[in-house]
Amino acid sequence: MSEQYQIPEGTSPQFQLQYDSEGRILSLRHPGDRYGMNWAKSDEGIWGTVTGCQQLDVRVTRAFTDAGRLRETYYFVNNTDFDIYTVGGGPGIRLVLPDYYTEAGVCMTSCCHTHLWCGGTSSYVMALRMGGEAPHLGLVLTEGSLQGYSVERMTSVPGSEGNLSNHRGNFLLHPEPFHLCPGEEYRISWELLWFESREEFAGILERTPGFLTVRAPRWIILGQEELEFSVTAGGPETAEDPVITCQGRQVAFTRENGRVRVRELPEKTGEYRYEIHWGKSRTFAEFRVLPDREELLFSRCRFLAEKQQCREEKSHLYGAFLIYDLEEGRQFYSHKNDYNGGRERVGMGVLLAHALRKHPDPELMESLKLYVDYVIRELYDGDTGEVFNDMPRCRDYIRLYNYPFVAQLFLEMYQLEGKDLWLDEYRKVVECFYREGGSHFYAIGIPMKESVDVFRKAGREAEADRLVELYRKQGDFMAKCGRNYPAHEVDYEQSIVAPAAIYMCELYQITGEETYLAEAARQLQVLELFQGDQPDYHLNQVAIRHWDGYWFGKRKLLGDTFPHYWSSLSGWAYRAAGRIPQLETYGRRAEATLRGVLSLFGEDGSASCAMVYPMSVNGQSAHFYDPWANDQDWGLYYAVKYQED
Repeated sequence: MSEQYQIPEGTSPQFQLQYDSEGRILSLRHPGDRYGMNWAKSDEGIWGTVTGCQQLDVRVTRAFTDAGRLRETYYFVNNTDFDIYTVGGGPGIRLVLPDYYTEAGVCMTSCCHTHLWCGGTSSYVMALRMGGEAPHLGLVLTEGSLQGYSVERMTSVPGSEGNLSNHRGNFLLHPEPFHLCPGEEYRISWELLWFESREEFAGILERTPGFLTVRAPRWIILGQEELEFSVTAGGPETAEDPVITCQGRQVAFTRENGRVRVRELPEKTGEYRYEIHWGKSRTFAEFRVLPDREELLFSRCRFLAEKQQCREEKSHLYGAFLIYDLEEGRQFYSHKNDYNGGRERVGMGVLLAHALRKHPDPELMESLKLYVDYVIRELYDGDTGEVFNDMPRCRDYIRLYNYPFVAQLFLEMYQLEGKDLWLDEYRKVVECFYREGGSHFYAIGIPMKESVDVFRKAGREAEADRLVELYRKQGDFMAKCGRNYPAHEVDYEQSIVAPAAIYMCELYQITGEETYLAEAARQLQVLELFQGDQPDYHLNQVAIRHWDGYWFGKRKLLGDTFPHYWSSLSGWAYRAAGRIPQLETYGRRAEATLRGVLSLFGEDGSASCAMVYPMSVNGQSAHFYDPWANDQDWGLYYAVKYQED
């Protein structure tokens, strides 16, 4: 394979570019950006280089359009004497963007969230600066078709192993498979442009000739809900009708004012992929149909009790909910942090307790009591309030994240049984958490407003006031930090911003103080930048996360996890904001975000800790649900709990 790169003639007032000696882009900036952010920055790889097509010659041309955009065209040329067929995930065009986490101040000004949609001829990349300040960078496909994308992850990063989580990697955009006879060529062309807001970029796509925009009120369909979506085509309206198919059948539609609408009632659960052909344009939309929320909840709870609970009486794990390997059909435990008998897996007990508040079940109650006995015996010190990292009361890793998990379990037990002892235990856990430094820690899942309301309703006013005092200290620290977030297990991530947004909203509801309201608005603006808009249930209103499958999954594969259950924290934040009149518009987005995690759960009660979305990661085939049911039950818990609001 040979590669040739052309430097565009002339200049554009919109782009400041630097090249290497071969004409490849090393730096891409907006001349008016006060931060001078380089949108083509990477520790490994160069923008626009091509992989996976050794038999083909590649030529890259660049030119500035009349509108000042940068057009790049990639020519794949067959200069051999033989036909060449490519395969899915074969040729890849390297897209290098600064999508990585480091100090929060650097992230806000010099890094971006990359939202990719490889949707046939209607493909795009929406790169949003992490702090939200424009300009943002867009890429719109204008010729050819993209099948999907892969990721190249850094496998060794200076410093601790945890740094592997901070670098999302480079992207490889894959053309759909093509066939070239000798002398023929295939072209991929796109335009790079700047935009001010997500709404402006959506408008650009809608005006792009031939670009198919798909919208739907919901991408996860529950129970007997109707599946519906609309399609519009950019450019002048045409009299030609589209052809829409799903699993080999042609789909009926209506058409009005240039918009095509599909409405149908799914006959069974599963994935529904709609292929849309309209003139020369092609794209698709993916939906997931699941049982209704209650059926999903209780099938999951039965699976937990029957298959994921340790029943070995001689073991310290007796009563624990453990990882379940769906491939091997057995439980798994390791003292290694993310596989152990505590930590995030406490969410299984929390889910069960919440479900039993709704519908009593003797067998599930027996399972829950067995689990709570395990927690009290092996993970918790009732004298001090300390929460341990694993059984048997193991202190080899001190982890503040663990405290709210156990605290929520005790709060659920009180609301299930009405016994004051559970409020005593909740108070002790929270007191210990703050003694250990919790006021400066962005913990996940502290039920601030819920706990204060429960204590007040129970007539324990003094203790409720004490909780407010403790929560204020943490909230005041977060408000002081603003967007200068301290690093945690990952330097910067959605599950640092989401708790800040949640706690600001809930503290405002508790206290009525305007300081918390103002900071809630600022945190929500940063949080929403993680969310995707693509017409795919894996991605739509799902937050960017890209390391969880490695730490918690059986496959141990780094790469985008769409969905991951902690995306539900954004749904909690939106729901909390929706209760505040000044922020109520966020509330309308909560349901879609909470639903976005539900594809991690099967109708038989099985589950997956992460869906690794790219076609491949570092050459290893991906796009799979990890076979371990591990820590994902927090997602179902929040989806059920905050749907009830």
